[in-house]
Amino acid sequence: MYNAGLYGLFRLMRVELSFAAGICVLLAEVLAHGGLPSALQALCGFFAAFFIAASVLVLNDCFDIEADRINSPSRPLPAGFVTREGAVAFSVVLAISGLFSALLLGRQAFIVVSVLLSLGILYNWRFKRYGLAGNLMVAVTVGMTFIFGGVAVGNLSEPLVWFMAVMTLGVDFGEEIAADALDVEGDRRTGSHSIAVIFGPDRAMHVAAGVFGFVVAFGVIPFAFGWFDRVYLFPIVLFDVVVFHSVSRLLNSRIPDRITDIRRIYLAGTAMILVVTVMRLTIG
Repeated sequence: MYNAGLYGLFRLMRVELSFAAGICVLLAEVLAHGGLPSALQALCGFFAAFFIAASVLVLNDCFDIEADRINSPSRPLPAGFVTREGAVAFSVVLAISGLFSALLLGRQAFIVVSVLLSLGILYNWRFKRYGLAGNLMVAVTVGMTFIFGGVAVGNLSEPLVWFMAVMTLGVDFGEEIAADALDVEGDRRTGSHSIAVIFGPDRAMHVAAGVFGFVVAFGVIPFAFGWFDRVYLFPIVLFDVVVFHSVSRLLNSRIPDRITDIRRIYLAGTAMILVVTVMRLTIG
């Protein structure tokens, strides 16, 4: 039973998502610093994001326990591997660990992480079922991981950090809306007031397409005004091609399994960020 409880806590953390949050901060640190961050900046930045993301994800299951009894009975809480009280306590421990890691980086880092934690709690408690507002709240937290990376290395003036923050915010916002459009029945069961529930999945998908269109247009602006070296344009153009292809498929309701197109945009965005980060390391 002890091992089952530990395994349950591990699953509640959704380690792959928490790990991804930490990696985003590391990439942002490299973009902001123009080189490798110090060991303290790297470790504290990674673990601050990892622990805060894990805390929010654990709390998500605490709020969703009744819905999970019906929709996902194998999740640790409805399956009985972990008690709700134990999960809340675990979430608090993770949150304290994340805040402490951020505090080691300074007051500004602590404030940013506190805001991220607050947004996560508010989302789980109130805004998850508020459709567009909830989608935007999630997107803002994703974009803020890049801001935190800049704060962690003491350089918020690097334009690439802000550029990537807005790009990731936009991409995640579009993905959230598109995912709702593909799971409108699930949203109805959970009582969500998503765009797909209120106006229908087709209109929701067109809104998502508009958001992705904004991302593509925004990605060109810094180069049109000569703010960035044009060498960075190559990975962004490749990303735009993937977005155009995927959005054209998402808008066609006759195509089955369109969730793969959302994943394709996510993977292409991740690859674009990685390539830009490597280029920042090698060419400045």
